[in-house]
Amino acid sequence: MTGSNPTAPDTSALRAFLDASPTPWHAVDAASRLLDAAGFVEADVAMGFDRTGPRRYVRRNGSLVAWQHGAGAAATTPFRIAAAHTDSPGFRIKPHPTSTVAGCVRLGVEVYGGPLLNSWLDRDLGVAGTVLVDIGGSLEMRPVIDRDAVVRIPQLAIHLDRTVNDTGLKLDRQQHLPLLWGLDDTSTDFTDYLADLADVAPSSIRGFDLAPFDCTPARVVGRRGEFLASARLDDLLSCHAGIEALIAATPSDEVVAVVVLVDHEEVGSTSSTGAAGRFVPQLIERIGAGLGADRPSFLEALASSHAVSLDMAHATHPNHPERHDPSHPVALDGGPVIKHNAQQRYATSLASITPFLEACDDAAVPVQDFVSHSGMPCGSTIGPALSAELGIPVVDVGVPQLAMHSVRELCGSADPELLRRALTRYLSVA
Repeated sequence: MTGSNPTAPDTSALRAFLDASPTPWHAVDAASRLLDAAGFVEADVAMGFDRTGPRRYVRRNGSLVAWQHGAGAAATTPFRIAAAHTDSPGFRIKPHPTSTVAGCVRLGVEVYGGPLLNSWLDRDLGVAGTVLVDIGGSLEMRPVIDRDAVVRIPQLAIHLDRTVNDTGLKLDRQQHLPLLWGLDDTSTDFTDYLADLADVAPSSIRGFDLAPFDCTPARVVGRRGEFLASARLDDLLSCHAGIEALIAATPSDEVVAVVVLVDHEEVGSTSSTGAAGRFVPQLIERIGAGLGADRPSFLEALASSHAVSLDMAHATHPNHPERHDPSHPVALDGGPVIKHNAQQRYATSLASITPFLEACDDAAVPVQDFVSHSGMPCGSTIGPALSAELGIPVVDVGVPQLAMHSVRELCGSADPELLRRALTRYLSVA
């Protein structure tokens, strides 16, 4: 029967994580719940990380670092790090968003990262993010989510743009992308709306960081369930695989296993909680200090450390094969992809691929290689930033997908489990 296959991989846990995580803040909340259920304990970022808890995590806004080690881990024990990012391309609602045109109330947006803008048109969109509220004189950041289809970006009818199918869609980011929110006879203003979401008085609202998101749940598609379609596969699939792998990994005396989820990759990673900031290096050093490391011991631990940077990869597009290097085909459900680039847009090198390859071999996981078509510029990810900040070898790896940066992306339904298996082995052994 079409779309039905009882032997298709079980992606229910991943789909639940994707649906629960419309923003980086929500992704960190969802990851924290998985860690809590597995016995990890949240550590206070303002306190030291001593040996009292071998399974700990710290979160800050849209970023999270979790780690575990065996009872015999020492000051010079090296780190094994799996890192991914929590943000995805899309939009952010402007601080003073409302305007009225032709009787319709619109919410102004800024473009975040590099989304495929046309994919957001004519979609049922919810609103989610964080609201800054005043609670008794203390400011508190409160995650909010509205899963109703409260906003939409309607496309211009073809009757008013007769050449769009031949010349391509052209969108002015200021004029054509505001979110349609209601009619101008609607009594509720945007502050009242936020107050309802945050369950506070309108006078308590002091600011917000909000984004629209596609209301369509993640789902398995294809004739036999071969594909997984969802918003934010890039890069929440990697986040989920990393967290699940850490939970499943065997604590080792030989390595400190760390999973890093960072925000702001899609806009360059340069922020207090991005891969190019100091949040991750400082936390890694403090984890070492909790094991008794002074500065020389910590540097000795780093000298034997390694990281896998996890971000989605380009599968060869069946309708556009000419956009890919013909000698490096990348197949859906073909296993994790190791990314290569001579300009160091990826951190992969001969010195960095061995630990991940060994983990894949041990877990019986196939591996693919990606290199860009030589006539096209290559993207980048958090691998080079992590390698530069920590001074350790990093290999860039990802699950192959189609429609990257669309509001609705597509990957093979077996690939997420292949990545999780490889990462579990990687985080379990030296």
